[in-house]
Amino acid sequence: MIQITLVTVGTLKEDYLKAAFAEYKKRLSQYARVDEVNIKEELIRNEDSQSEISRALDAEAEKIIAAMPKDSYKIALCVEGRQFESEALASVISSAADRSGKISLVIGSSHGLSERVKSISDLRLSFSKMTFPHQLMKVMLMEALYRSFTIIAGKKYHK
Repeated sequence: MIQITLVTVGTLKEDYLKAAFAEYKKRLSQYARVDEVNIKEELIRNEDSQSEISRALDAEAEKIIAAMPKDSYKIALCVEGRQFESEALASVISSAADRSGKISLVIGSSHGLSERVKSISDLRLSFSKMTFPHQLMKVMLMEALYRSFTIIAGKKYHK
């Protein structure tokens, strides 16, 4: 079975987001094992200080990199990433799964991800040119993964 490691900075706080995430995790369980790693967001005392934000992102990067299986196909969600239609993303997921059977996906904090995390990633993925709350992105990612696996399996869900 394919192993998916979802590494996120911060945790889901709202019950409705937790319920949606749990539903897609349950649906995905027929295709893959999903392991969650939630990393605590680093404290930033001065939101206007780029050096303090960089320091926080670098500290988070250490934990993110340690959480990803070394031989996994690594996908970083970031605004400058590539955008895919559902079928094309399913193809990427299928190829990544065939490569090592392990896929790591990373969602950063509200400040994004360190360049270090992005540079070791096999793919930089963007869902849209629009900005979404990173908690909502966690649910959107799970739905997109489920949709990808149903496409791979030839199911009708994605239509």
